[in-house]
Amino acid sequence: MNLPNCPMCQSTYTYEDGNLFVCPECGHEWTGEEEIVEESPVVKDANGNVLSDGDSVSVIKDLKVKGSSSTLKVGTKVKNIRLVEGDHNIDCKIDGFGAMKLKSEFVKKI
Repeated sequence: MNLPNCPMCQSTYTYEDGNLFVCPECGHEWTGEEEIVEESPVVKDANGNVLSDGDSVSVIKDLKVKGSSSTLKVGTKVKNIRLVEGDHNIDCKIDGFGAMKLKSEFVKKI
């Protein structure tokens, strides 16, 4: 028999269990009809609030700006953020500083 690979981990060791396919490596179960929808990671601020594109946030800690002698001060407001994947998960433009990348753990949602 030709069974499909696991949609989560691409394992070839899948087997049938009744009307389901099962992957013994990751434990994922699925029917042959459904497709996997990749979910974007949830980004949360320092207080645990979920952030989304277009939100406004404020900085909760003085942050040194790499390649500059200036510092981003506590309370600096950042409008219209854009979420990206990676270590620094917020892209934004800050008045007086220009384009910046921030980590979500140093901001809070306004």
